[in-house]
Amino acid sequence: MTTQSDQQTPAAAPDLAQLLRPVVRESSVSEVAKRLLDHLTSGDIRPGTRLPAERQLAEALGVARSSVRGALSALDVLGIIEIRPGSGSYVREGTSEFLPRAINWGLMLGQRRTRDLVEVRTHMEAVSARLAAQRTSDADVVRLEEHLQHMREAGGDAKAFIEADIAFHLETARIAGNTVLSDILHSIRALLQVWMERVSDIEGTVSGTLCEHDAVLAAIRDRDPEAADRAMAEHMRMANARLSAAMEQAD
Repeated sequence: MTTQSDQQTPAAAPDLAQLLRPVVRESSVSEVAKRLLDHLTSGDIRPGTRLPAERQLAEALGVARSSVRGALSALDVLGIIEIRPGSGSYVREGTSEFLPRAINWGLMLGQRRTRDLVEVRTHMEAVSARLAAQRTSDADVVRLEEHLQHMREAGGDAKAFIEADIAFHLETARIAGNTVLSDILHSIRALLQVWMERVSDIEGTVSGTLCEHDAVLAAIRDRDPEAADRAMAEHMRMANARLSAAMEQAD
């Protein structure tokens, strides 16, 4: 018979709020997230640990609760923590190994670094498409077609559309057969996901994105590396323009 003392209860983290020092100036969401990320990826905080309440974190950092709330949301997207409505925020399993130390740039969180990240991604996606065209099989092409079909079927469901879009690009990277390239692109797209969700609201995004993916798929199906490179580069150019528009709207 299980007694109350036998039941596991979520571990508390009373010391985290004490470890955090106030930031030098009024903090942005990016700065708060990076400060929290330093502690959460240190390996000193066990998976399943419940974080202090937003109020405690805000007081410890000397910032508004809205900054803490935004930072926690970003870390939830990255898979570092899990926000459970009505319960609190908890450290996910494997957080210390989930992201390499380099991810501690806060790239997803700041607009300047987001633009730099987008620039790097543009070239890497083109290389991925080129390699995929050289190395694809008929079965690979079928999977890409399925991802594109899922994008078409998503309709006005922005979340489903983005998931299918991401799947298309990750499949392309997988076909390229370079594990380093695939891993980096996976991390980049995870970091950009918040902005991608904002882009989905811009008029013409769905129709334009579908057309651009059609061109990439056709080049890979034809085993034409040059065409695949050009098609992906054009898709990235248009996607980056939409991303810039989203960031301007957020200013």
